[in-house]
Amino acid sequence: MVDADGPEAPEPQSSVPDAPATHGEPAMALRRRDRFRNRARKYVHLPLWMKTSDLPVRTASAVVMVAVATLQLYLGGPALKAFLWLVAAICFFELLRLVGRAAETLPTKVAGMAAGAAYIALAGLMLTGMNARLLIAVIVAVAFVDIFAYFFGRTIGGPKIAPRISPSKTWAGLLGGVVGATLWLYIASTLFTGRHANPGKIDLSVFFGDTPAVVLPIVGAAIAVLAQAGDFFESWLKRRANMKDSSTLIPGHGGVFDRVDGLLPVSIVAGLLFGSSPW
Repeated sequence: MVDADGPEAPEPQSSVPDAPATHGEPAMALRRRDRFRNRARKYVHLPLWMKTSDLPVRTASAVVMVAVATLQLYLGGPALKAFLWLVAAICFFELLRLVGRAAETLPTKVAGMAAGAAYIALAGLMLTGMNARLLIAVIVAVAFVDIFAYFFGRTIGGPKIAPRISPSKTWAGLLGGVVGATLWLYIASTLFTGRHANPGKIDLSVFFGDTPAVVLPIVGAAIAVLAQAGDFFESWLKRRANMKDSSTLIPGHGGVFDRVDGLLPVSIVAGLLFGSSPW
């Protein structure tokens, strides 16, 4: 996950300098255009974060990532496993980079890299051993947590969870993550089964089987907390390493590790609890 929810940024100043003509356009026209844009930002009643965020770039990158992931899920089999291990390998090298900068002594670096290798490898084993329904359910659940946390945190704001580790993460964002995960569980109960077996109950056979509907928010909260824990772990590493992102591989999102930091702990717990057979 990227540190999305957080305080509003100040309104940007003009990006067009009072300079001579550029590409044949008179400087006066450039200044006029810039004044118009500033007035539009002032009078169009949109949340400030929508005027200043990198949402368009993030959205375009997200579309590409979803397309690639969907193709791999469609192909399945060895191609999907190879893709998952490729993602794991990239995460591992990005994690090595973070640990190498965050740790101060050689023994700490070695221990951190070994722990990181075990962490990434275990998540990779769990993901590659899941059946298709569980894999989709886990990936989409974490995506819903990320998306809802982004918009709740940006729109509502409010108190921070752990400002010294991740100053942009708010309790409102965590609440949004719980809402998103719960919503996806409800959708998945119909999507994967096409029915609700009993009144007042939800068919979550991909996880538990026929389950009381009241359990959904509890499971959703567990998924959101696990995903946020993975996010905080990476934020802590990045803060110690004095790095904003694990890499710049994905425009608007940082590195691959930045995108799957929440998926890793969720996949490990889901694989251990609900079945994963990588061998």
